Amino acid sequence: MLRFKYLSFSAQSDFAPYFYDNGAGSSNGNMALLSISEDTSIGTHVYTLNGSDPEGEPVTYGMTFDKGSKEYFSVEPKSGNVTLIQTLDREVQDEIIAFVTITDGRNKDAASGSSIYRVQAVDRDLGSGGSVSYYLQSMPSTKFTIDGHSGVLRIRSGESLDYELSRTHFVTVVAKDGGGKYHGKYQVMTSTAIITINVLDTQDSPPVFVGTPYFGFVYEVSVPGSEIFTVFAKDGDQNNPNAMHYSILSGSDGFFIINSSSGCISLTSFPVQLRNELYELKVGPDGFSDYSITTVTIRVVDLNNHPPTFYGENGQQNHFELTMYEHPPEGEILRGLKITVNDSDQGANAKFRLLLVGPSRVLRVVPQTVLNEAQVTIIVENSTAIDYEKYQFLTFKLLAVEIDTPERFSATADIVINLLDTNDNIPKFSSEFYIARIPENSPGGSNVVSVTATDPDSGLWGAVKYSIYGSGADLFLIHPTSGIIYTQPWASLDAEVKSKYNFYVKAEDTEGKYSLAEVFVTVLDQNDHPPEFNQNFLERTMIIGAPVKIEAVDEDAEEPNNLIEYSIMKADPDNIFDINTSTGEIKLKPYIKSMEIVQNITKQKDCRWSVVVQARDRGSPSFSTTAVVKIDITETVSRPMAAFLMQSRDNPMKALGLAISIITVMVLVTVMISTIIYFRNTKSNRITPARRIIRKRPKDQRSWTFRPRFGRSDQSFGKFFTDDETSDNHSSPRAKPRSSSWRTSKNTDVAQRSGQNKDGSGISSALVSELKMRIEQKINEANQGYYY
Repeated sequence: MLRFKYLSFSAQSDFAPYFYDNGAGSSNGNMALLSISEDTSIGTHVYTLNGSDPEGEPVTYGMTFDKGSKEYFSVEPKSGNVTLIQTLDREVQDEIIAFVTITDGRNKDAASGSSIYRVQAVDRDLGSGGSVSYYLQSMPSTKFTIDGHSGVLRIRSGESLDYELSRTHFVTVVAKDGGGKYHGKYQVMTSTAIITINVLDTQDSPPVFVGTPYFGFVYEVSVPGSEIFTVFAKDGDQNNPNAMHYSILSGSDGFFIINSSSGCISLTSFPVQLRNELYELKVGPDGFSDYSITTVTIRVVDLNNHPPTFYGENGQQNHFELTMYEHPPEGEILRGLKITVNDSDQGANAKFRLLLVGPSRVLRVVPQTVLNEAQVTIIVENSTAIDYEKYQFLTFKLLAVEIDTPERFSATADIVINLLDTNDNIPKFSSEFYIARIPENSPGGSNVVSVTATDPDSGLWGAVKYSIYGSGADLFLIHPTSGIIYTQPWASLDAEVKSKYNFYVKAEDTEGKYSLAEVFVTVLDQNDHPPEFNQNFLERTMIIGAPVKIEAVDEDAEEPNNLIEYSIMKADPDNIFDINTSTGEIKLKPYIKSMEIVQNITKQKDCRWSVVVQARDRGSPSFSTTAVVKIDITETVSRPMAAFLMQSRDNPMKALGLAISIITVMVLVTVMISTIIYFRNTKSNRITPARRIIRKRPKDQRSWTFRPRFGRSDQSFGKFFTDDETSDNHSSPRAKPRSSSWRTSKNTDVAQRSGQNKDGSGISSALVSELKMRIEQKINEANQGYYY
């Protein structure tokens, strides 16, 4: 069985170092309420941590931030110099919390590695079973360690005890023997004990002021003895705190006193006697003036007699100017404008609003609401509107107007932004396409059209160079600077060959930015071709009452150059013919309706005339040509075909086309009739395989005999059947055709039906029945021969 014995050890503590509290406006001390401009450059030395150690030990400084937050500053451990390491942006984060530390390198209480207790456990067994070793039961973040053999409990290396942080610690110690056999089984026995460690406080912590920073106000209605502010400090050693006694160390100028016990600061004079508007009192507890000092800022509040005021780098200023390139990025801060605004009044009298008046939604100002003082920041909101081509400079009014005062004091500052140009535009044609016209046969180098492109950028960026390309540009050139398009020196334009051209022109600036436009060129037709007949001497045959036609061709490309008018220039006599001026059809005068009238006019039998016909185009100048037309006049042809051939005498292709058409129609009709007959025969002669008829031949050929019952009147019928059988059996070419027999039968039947021979009615019926049997027999025999 194990038993513990506890041995206690003591350790000596030292006093902790402390920061100097030099107030909010100081550049060294504890860094409380440090104000820093958001445009401060990275790497700037912004503050110096400053403190001391009561024992005179050298101190080192440190700085930490909340977990997950951005670390904006770094500190040099020995000098305490604080440096900005991240860019500041008040619109993103207007307050930064940092934890600064000062240490003298010594522990606050017992030193690291100091012995605290000695634990002893007794095991009465002998041998290995009586040997005892110690260890601590595992605990998270324990500050202690134990020697496994001696049982001495020590402060873990690198750890320290601090009464102000934790006054009590609990440690579980396990004692274990060396093990041995018991009842034949090997076993190890242990025992545990809980050690309570109480940390004793020592006077190692200076007093600490609570609720800093301190601000007080003196109003115009205050009187001597008025309480301005009360400070409060407590001893850092909370177990046995010392009583606090306060005193003003400096800054009062005899106008303020402090109650040493309560810490209440009071006014000793009337406000009108105060020479300053702001007083900073250094206050500290008696006996600890070297360790803990705070600053009480007292502001003298008077009437609202100070309007907002703008300041530049050189003092008060109401005109600010900046030069920058056009189209800055949106959200960019105009850092070239160093503007500060201040209102020296206090409280509500010092609260005012900032407004930026100018082109709408181009720039914005932050902050929009200010208390006392602020750094003014101008931010780009609309980059597109900051355009050099529209404005070479922009003018804004910066207004600061008080919010909650009856006077509504205000201040105004002019902001002028001079813009510098950039190559932000491409050349642009005056039109997306150009339409040009040029007469054919124009000499090489003739101007076609002038294109224009402009680039609003300034200087070389606005210079435009023209070029031309495309499949239709072979015959054309363009002047690189004027944009005039003209024909190649060797170019020959002919509207009859090609009258339409299209190609592209390119306008490009010095940095290669460009745009395109399309050019359409029409070659205008000129009247450079006269009308032409296919022959100068024409022969025509005219039928009285029908016209003959002549035709000329003009190879010009467009109207009216290729429109032709016809006229008769000469005819003898000249009152015989008329001509259609548009179609060229020549016909006789309406009163000439027969050959006799013609012959009476000509006094000749051949009736031939020679007519000179002129073809003239409608161009300007107009061209013409003539042809002699020999006309042979003949009488009207009676037959249509003959008349057509006569009319087509001068146009043989027309007659040939008609003949081919007639032959084609006849062939089609023949093919159609043949097809109909073929399908009809096929339908009547087809064999139906679904039925097969086989008939046996009769053994004995039955003869047909008739006995006359009514005398001689039946002889003719007997003769009829005899003739018919002879015709069927011998097939003599001289035999009477069946049609005659049928006619005889038909006539006989008709005679019987007419009632001319009443006695022969029975014979007629028999003959009809016998005739039907003979027909059926013939059909059956034909079928047998077909199927066999």
